[in-house]
Amino acid sequence: MTFKDLGLSDSLLKAIEKKGYTQPSPIQEKAIPQVLQRKDVLASAQTGTGKTAGFVLPILEILKKETFKRPQVRALVLTPTRELAAQIQQNVKEYSTFTELKSTVIFGGVNQKPQVFTLKQGVDILIATPGRLIDLNNQGFINLKKIEIFVLDEADRMLDMGFVRDIQRIMAILPEKRQNLLFSATFSKEIKKLANGILTNPVMVEATPENTTVEVIKQRVIRMDKPRKTAYTIKMISEGDWQQVLIFTRTKHGANKLTEKLNNKKISAMAIHGNKSQNHRTKALAQFKKGEVRVLVATDIAARGIDIPLLPHVINYEIPNISEDYVHRIGRTGRAGANGVAISLVDNDELAYIRDIEKLTKQTFDKEIIEGYEPPHIDESQIKKPKGNPGQTRGRGSRNPNSKPGNKKHYYQKGSKGNGGKR
Repeated sequence: MTFKDLGLSDSLLKAIEKKGYTQPSPIQEKAIPQVLQRKDVLASAQTGTGKTAGFVLPILEILKKETFKRPQVRALVLTPTRELAAQIQQNVKEYSTFTELKSTVIFGGVNQKPQVFTLKQGVDILIATPGRLIDLNNQGFINLKKIEIFVLDEADRMLDMGFVRDIQRIMAILPEKRQNLLFSATFSKEIKKLANGILTNPVMVEATPENTTVEVIKQRVIRMDKPRKTAYTIKMISEGDWQQVLIFTRTKHGANKLTEKLNNKKISAMAIHGNKSQNHRTKALAQFKKGEVRVLVATDIAARGIDIPLLPHVINYEIPNISEDYVHRIGRTGRAGANGVAISLVDNDELAYIRDIEKLTKQTFDKEIIEGYEPPHIDESQIKKPKGNPGQTRGRGSRNPNSKPGNKKHYYQKGSKGNGGKR
């Protein structure tokens, strides 16, 4: 199967060839023909398997057949985080190089004036985070009445971050007659419920089983004494001469603290999280991609917004207490068929989280013990899940603090206030 076999025209095939791609991935092979047939699609595929091109390419093919002298927003891609929105926009620009289609991205955390100026020039495709989209629409700077195609990307993360009300508000603005595409890393009950309110007679496409991990990723789980995590992290990076490492922490404070300690050991590092300005986050990510910074320390807001084709190492410095986040974290490596290593440092307080991850991903980890870094001995049969979600900060619509990891029943706190899409 080739991209030409999927029904894409020469201008898109030329752009695909320029990016160096020769064959469509499974999700692209399944989704692109369905989108081209103007069907509503509910698609699930693991991170790093090409979901973005699975909807961007057919949307470009559809829209380029009828361009306007003054472009108007005809396709809307809604996504949860700034990093992911910027990444999608980059993909749209690259794939539309040999077309006349125009696109732009809007998100919170930055001055809206440049975004408004670009919108006034006219765009065909708009990529947006919910808060800024609603804000600019309320100010009268966006006209969504001509939307032909609506894409809800990373829908599971949308729900997890509490964007369900914003999604409903945006849906009310869009024209009733449109094509709808919902892309997600999982097909949970919540996703299917959301899809029922958006999609009409959708075609379901799935490239990989729900919540599995990419086979090319080597996963290591190391039992670790909590106070020695930093020392062992520095040891791995230094002795391995690792030049590009993505490290995940649970909290913003933890990310800052670890970054400072790495820099003190002459390991160049930068942190990205919700408290960092958008300019800082953009700069940190750019320097990390170029190899100017060896280590990027991130909270989970970055788990789906970082797209580095050959990222060799991911470290879970702290284990996520929401099991699905483990899949998305390690999915930053092993992308596009490349090999990768994901290392999880697990202290005694995190053993319950690892058990939940094993249950979710249907695998049992071999748990290593490193001499000199051993955790205190405990009776593992007596381990209980910690109450609440210690250390986890979700921002808008965070999960009920009394719910257990993986418990989907108490999904949103009532009365939670939004943050204007500034994730």
